[in-house]
Amino acid sequence: MSSDRKIVADTMENEETRVAILENGRLSEIFIERMWDHQKAGEIYKARVESVLPGINAAFVSIGDGRNAFLYLNDAQGMTVLPNQELVVQVTKTARKNKGARVTPRLSLPGRYLVLVPGGDETGVSRRIADDEERKRLRHFARELKGDDFGLIIRTAAEGVDEAALVQDLESLLSLWHEIEHNASQQMAPCLLYKDMGLLGRVLRDEVHGSVDEILVDREEEFEHVKDFVSRLYVGDRPQVSLYQGLTPIFEHYGIEREIEQALERKVWLRSGAYLVIEHTEALTVIDVNTGKYVGSLDMRHTILDTNLEAADEIARQLRLRAIGGIVVVDFIDMEFEEDRKKLLDRLEEVFQSDRSRARVFSMTQLGLVEITRKRGRPDLKSVLTRGCPFCSDSGWVLREDTVAMSMKRFLRKVAQANRAEALLLQANAAVAQYIDDTYLAFWQEELERQIVLLGMPEFAWSKYRVELQGSREAVDRRAKQMERRESNVVVHRVSAP
Repeated sequence: MSSDRKIVADTMENEETRVAILENGRLSEIFIERMWDHQKAGEIYKARVESVLPGINAAFVSIGDGRNAFLYLNDAQGMTVLPNQELVVQVTKTARKNKGARVTPRLSLPGRYLVLVPGGDETGVSRRIADDEERKRLRHFARELKGDDFGLIIRTAAEGVDEAALVQDLESLLSLWHEIEHNASQQMAPCLLYKDMGLLGRVLRDEVHGSVDEILVDREEEFEHVKDFVSRLYVGDRPQVSLYQGLTPIFEHYGIEREIEQALERKVWLRSGAYLVIEHTEALTVIDVNTGKYVGSLDMRHTILDTNLEAADEIARQLRLRAIGGIVVVDFIDMEFEEDRKKLLDRLEEVFQSDRSRARVFSMTQLGLVEITRKRGRPDLKSVLTRGCPFCSDSGWVLREDTVAMSMKRFLRKVAQANRAEALLLQANAAVAQYIDDTYLAFWQEELERQIVLLGMPEFAWSKYRVELQGSREAVDRRAKQMERRESNVVVHRVSAP
């Protein structure tokens, strides 16, 4: 069955970019990138070797960001690595709290259909392409076009694509590589040679397979960039690129904000009235299926089977939406007949076919449990948006400070668009207000062209905030001082006027 697929990009805020994939009007995947996330994976540097440590078979190299990157000597493909040597390397793993990035001199440049491997000799075809004839066709193509100084890997998106489109993708990648080579020959180490595209570009290139009907963007600068990118990335049928100009924020307009909120909840209601309960543990994710309000229309056997089949569809969607990986155990409603159990397992195999992250469905256990494994591709949605509750020793969870801050920023933008008051008095939880003062407040004041006075209110719930007053600077300052005098535990956060 064909589906209406849209990509909706919320790029209005400098501090955060969010990209949603909608299928038949429902949110199927969400990607979030914040300005504080130092996204390095895929970047290519001209680096200088700082030290070589034979004892751990590794070297530390400077890539120019103040923290040395880590290079395994086994990745150097037999080349001699010496102190002060200059190397072209690519980041394979981003820097962590106490660790620098991991880099390799084995480079790869991904396109829409192909991956170019400079200096490589291999040819390969994605294992997700199952059809033997198609694999033969694509492998033959890769061998025909592979040069003496580069290898080629065929990506999953190339399945069914004609050779003209594949050749165009290769030419684009070769042009990019020649530009990187030229820059490497001209610049001093350490320096950045190539930076991977932003979140929206990466989603279009790496996460979307199959047809996309429309790409909606809410900022004109990004709209022009996406149009150019799509013209180079897609050959033949291209998705329509549209500029959203509504006053309501784009995610709110398409109901995505509410779906994100629901994706953090334990209970997921199905359309029939049945429901799922999703529980995260350290080792695995447990999903329980319940008939809930659904009573069926024939008999108990069909009621249970219909509920389980509907649950299977929603479980596949929820794992994608929440970016859940690792081991998943599902407690379906017990089924008496082997025929029904086979139908359920067949449905699970079917619904995971379109999942880009490889998933395996194992047979049902004697206790009626189905085990699923799903490859971890990125942090799960809950870990991105929430953290352990500071009030209950992490036994519960609350929204992360930056999650609350970005919700507040979008709210302030709507308020600023609705009137021209020169100052705003905003109230928020004391800890969240302190975080915003430390990170965002000065940026917001400059961007929104308003004086923003933020009151830290100890009695406010963690994610609660509100505008107390809009008006002149004098009126807002006067009101802030009144509240500070009246309640001694209120903290006033302000920056100098723009």
